[in-house]
Amino acid sequence: MAHAHDHATHSPETETQTGTQTGTGTGTEFVGEEFWDSRYRESERIWSGEANAVLAREAAPLAPGRALDLGCGEGGDAVWLARRGWYVTGTDISGVALERAAAHAADAGVADRTAWERHDLAESFPAGEYDLVSACFLHTFGEFPRERVLRRAAAAVAPGGILLVVGHAGWPSWQEDRPEVAFPTPDEVLAQLELEPGAWEVLLAEEHVRVQNQPDGRPGTRTDNAVKVRRLP
Repeated sequence: MAHAHDHATHSPETETQTGTQTGTGTGTEFVGEEFWDSRYRESERIWSGEANAVLAREAAPLAPGRALDLGCGEGGDAVWLARRGWYVTGTDISGVALERAAAHAADAGVADRTAWERHDLAESFPAGEYDLVSACFLHTFGEFPRERVLRRAAAAVAPGGILLVVGHAGWPSWQEDRPEVAFPTPDEVLAQLELEPGAWEVLLAEEHVRVQNQPDGRPGTRTDNAVKVRRLP
């Protein structure tokens, strides 16, 4: 999946990966496993290793259970959850990323509470039900069935469980808008989920501004949004 900002920012707010077609303005190129494996091999670590701040805030009060981390990258979110007692399945399209995630989990002493599965979420999805399903920054240029993937994520939530969707609300302060990328509002995300009436409660649907470093290292800002819903028991 194409990230919506410069990879070099190394933000703990990790965008995540899926196979998809990336619009370049002059055509398309397939961005899949080979692309992401090559991208991860460019450096020893792409992301900070820290959990996404919104995930940490929203998951902290939850009783540990089974969690699914969609587009886990190098495992920062999954390891954070496992350290707090969750049993976590992390998915990514990149086998290189998953190898790093497994090593991160082993170093953190939580290998026994983590499992790693390679999925192109446009094509396949992990089996089972989960008490927490996290989908952080599933954005792309071009064709990617994000709405369908998020509906599948909702279907994987166990009774009483939580779905957390975190995404960008627009481009960062230093970058011009690109019309080929759509950033849905929280209300649009809720509509896209097509949640069964009376079966869910909305716990959070809001935008928030955070500081994110520009490629030159100076601080900038970015507006993100978060949707947190609970399947009723």
